[in-house]
Amino acid sequence: MTTLPNFRDPDVLLDHARHTMRFYHPRAIDPAGGLYHYFKDDGTVYDAQHRHLVSSTRFVFTYAMAYRHFHDPAYLEGARHALRFLREVHREPGGSGYAWMLDGREVEDGTQHAYGQAFVLLAYSHATMAGIEEARAWIGETFELMEKHFWDEQAGLYADEATRDWSVLSSYRGQNANMHACEALLAAHQATGERRYLERAYTVAYNITQRQASRCGGLIWEHYDADWQPDWRFNIDDPENLFRPWGYQPGHFTEWAKLLLQLEARGSVLNKDLGWLMPTAERLFHAATGKGWDAEHGGLCYSLAPGLTVCDPHKYFWVQAESTAAAAMLAKRTGSAEYWDWYERLWAYSWTHFVDHEHGAWYRILSGDNRKLSDEKSPAGKVDYHTMGACYDIVAVLGAADHA
Repeated sequence: MTTLPNFRDPDVLLDHARHTMRFYHPRAIDPAGGLYHYFKDDGTVYDAQHRHLVSSTRFVFTYAMAYRHFHDPAYLEGARHALRFLREVHREPGGSGYAWMLDGREVEDGTQHAYGQAFVLLAYSHATMAGIEEARAWIGETFELMEKHFWDEQAGLYADEATRDWSVLSSYRGQNANMHACEALLAAHQATGERRYLERAYTVAYNITQRQASRCGGLIWEHYDADWQPDWRFNIDDPENLFRPWGYQPGHFTEWAKLLLQLEARGSVLNKDLGWLMPTAERLFHAATGKGWDAEHGGLCYSLAPGLTVCDPHKYFWVQAESTAAAAMLAKRTGSAEYWDWYERLWAYSWTHFVDHEHGAWYRILSGDNRKLSDEKSPAGKVDYHTMGACYDIVAVLGAADHA
C-alpha cells in the first residue's frame, strides 16, 4: 500500500510540483522552437511535429509558475522559449488570431477558438508575473482581440468559434471557453491591477453560474445554442470529446467553485454583490461530489447525464486535481472539516492511482475501476497544467513561502 504524505504540508505539494515539472523539463524543449507536446508514460516523445495551441499556452503557464516558486533560471528561459513560439508561430501575421493546430510551423487548423485565446491571455498574464515584461502589453492586445471578435455584449458572455479569417462565427456557444476566460481574466487582473479584467471576470462568472445555471436546473450545462439556450443533445454521440464532452461535468463544477472563491477574495474593490459567490461554490462542489464520486472505486467520474446519473465513469486526472484545489479553498473559506475530509480523500485517491511516482507527472485517464487505458501520459492539451496549478493554488491557501 502506498504511504501517504502529509498533504497539508506545503513542502510536500511543492516537491510534488517540482517532481512533475522534471517529467517535462528539459525533455520537452524543442531546440528548433517551442516544446514537444506528446509524451508516453516514460517521457518518450511520440510526435515531435504536431503542436496544439492549448499545450503551447499551458507550457508558458507551467514554466512561469515553476520559475516563480523555485527561482531556477532554466524555468524562466523555458517560459521565454514557449512564449516565442506562441508569439512567432501560433500568432497570425498582423495579430488577427492564433492557429489552433500546427504541423511543425505550418497551420493545420486555423480555426479561431475563444477557449484557445483565453489560454493565450492566461499565458501572457503569467509570463508578466514571472518578470517577462514584454508580455504585459500583449495582455491588453489579447483582451481587445477577444472583445472584437468573441464578446457578445447582449449575452454578457464570449462566443466560441470562428473561421480563420473571422468571416463566419459558429452558432455554438459553450460554458468551457467562458470558464477559462474567467480564469484568464483573474490572472490578467493579478498581473496588471487593471479593474476592467476583474469586472469582466465577474460578469462572465455571474452569467454562467447564475443566469445560465437557472436554465439548467441550477447547475452548469456545457453546451448552448446561439441564443444561449441549453442544447441537451450536442455531442451526445461523442461523450469523450476532449474540449466539448456531452453531459454535466463534475470537474467543471469544482473548477468553477475554485474560480468563484478567487473572485470573492479579490472582488471587494468592485462595489458589486458578492454574496452569491461562496454559496454557489459550495452548491457546485456538493453536486460534484454528491453525484460524481465513485463510492466503490474512488475518484470523481467524468460526466453526468441531465438526470444526474453517471454517464461516463472514466476517471480523468484534471477532474481530481481541480476538485482537490477547490476542497482546500472551501475548507479555508468556511472552516468546515467536511471540505478537509474531501481534500484528504481526493489526494489519497490521486496519489494512489494517478501519480506516476517513478517517471513523474499524472496519468491522463483511467477506467471506472482505475485501470490504465493508454501509455500516452501527456497528449495534446495536458502538460500537467491542472495538476501543478492545483498544487500552487493549495500552497497559496496554506500560506507557504517560496520553495527556493
